[in-house]
Amino acid sequence: MTTSGQGQPLIRVLHDESRSDLRDPARPRPVRLYLWEPSRPRATPAPLVVVSHGTGGSGSTMEWLVRPLHEAGFRVVALDHHGNNHVDGYEPEGFLHVWDRPRDVTLALDALAREELLGPVGVAGFSLGGYTAAALAGARVDPQIVWAVLTGAVRLPEIPEFPGALEALRRKHPLDESSRRALDAAAADLSDSRVRAVFQVAPGAGGLVTPESLAAVKVPVGIRWGGADTVNPYEVDTRPYLEHVPTASGRSAGPDVRHDDFFAPEPADPAVRVRVGGEAAAFFQQHLG
Repeated sequence: MTTSGQGQPLIRVLHDESRSDLRDPARPRPVRLYLWEPSRPRATPAPLVVVSHGTGGSGSTMEWLVRPLHEAGFRVVALDHHGNNHVDGYEPEGFLHVWDRPRDVTLALDALAREELLGPVGVAGFSLGGYTAAALAGARVDPQIVWAVLTGAVRLPEIPEFPGALEALRRKHPLDESSRRALDAAAADLSDSRVRAVFQVAPGAGGLVTPESLAAVKVPVGIRWGGADTVNPYEVDTRPYLEHVPTASGRSAGPDVRHDDFFAPEPADPAVRVRVGGEAAAFFQQHLG
């Protein structure tokens, strides 16, 4: 474990022996963690919030969400999802095999729990990280829809961070009956019983998850979205979570807020990240204590 100075996170890399590195199948899947410990001592373990980045992002650039959580007294862990983070580069599976992401979070929780007692756990996620958070509460991907996307029966919107991701995936993994059977992993229950609350920001993959799995979610779910988001539009990606999760509540972050206002250097609403980050901290204070 390393640190880069006062106020900076501890950084470590875990390896999942049950899954392969997307570039070198002989090596285990790496998952990088950025860990911020509470600045104030506590008699009991501090509540922990895991932060999952959006497509092509990195846990190292989720400061707008990490900072308010850390300042509120939480222990915070952000991850780099293998093949889908800009630190290590991209692989098509990192963008399209979304069900691998929740397993990264469970790997991190297992590793931290082996070292010390965990406090109450929440998960916050932006964009595809919003799906990741929901999956840890029980949301499941519909493999039939995924197969339709992979075969081209359902159009996949262009991914700006990885143009041609679908074609690249087909080159690495030609579509056949064995690849269809492999999609059973997509439908698996990826929930983690340690997760007590979930906060989604501009969540993605809402059109891939089953209404039945969302209806079975029992933990509190808070949702925020941009009214001008054309990357993860409300009707396609946010509404399924909001309508089908019985414990969900949320509101728009603003009618003019775009998807990239949560990470762009010059957002249309410069205050949106501060506002939503503060709302995430208040949500977890209410539900994790």
